[in-house]
Amino acid sequence: MKKILFVVGLVIITIIAICNFLVVKNARHAVFDQTAEIPINKVGLLLGTSKLLSNGQPNLYFEYRIRAATDLFKAKKISKLIVSGDNSRKDYNEPGDMKAELIKRGIPDSVIFLDCAGFSTYESLYRLKAVFLQDSCTIISQKFHNERAIYIARHLGINAIGYNAREVVVWNGLKTKAREKLARVKCVMDIWQKKTPTHLGAPIKIGE
Repeated sequence: MKKILFVVGLVIITIIAICNFLVVKNARHAVFDQTAEIPINKVGLLLGTSKLLSNGQPNLYFEYRIRAATDLFKAKKISKLIVSGDNSRKDYNEPGDMKAELIKRGIPDSVIFLDCAGFSTYESLYRLKAVFLQDSCTIISQKFHNERAIYIARHLGINAIGYNAREVVVWNGLKTKAREKLARVKCVMDIWQKKTPTHLGAPIKIGE
């Protein structure tokens, strides 16, 4: 029994390591920390997260992503923003909360487009191309998330780069990064299975 558990554990660790390697390798030279270094794209894709943690405290992932998107727009490295996240319940609206915060910080309402059916990173990227008709973008999130999103984007035929929001180093950040290892396995499986989003809908045109 111990030998079986050992073999199973070894297989799981190997799969996680391979998926992690593929994601990191694919995103190499495509993630940026400084606005001065990043190329210009018409569209930025801001990946959603909750405004508050389960204990009611502010979510630093939310705050840092808002700062990154604001910096990128004000540096004129993007001119439109698609905010993609989960709005599956009336009392939970990631893209709506992000839009409200972006407007507070001086981003015009007219350049912000909401994707309220971005229930996962994979679905956000799929809908970027299928619904918002974009084949290139700058993804805005933390580096580890950007790496996975770029891997997904390129397998969906999207030319994507990433602008890295500030990292979160508290306990919640460590837990999130641990879960990220499994999320990378899932994203490889989603691509392999050619998964389709929960919702699609009519195309949404983003002007010049």
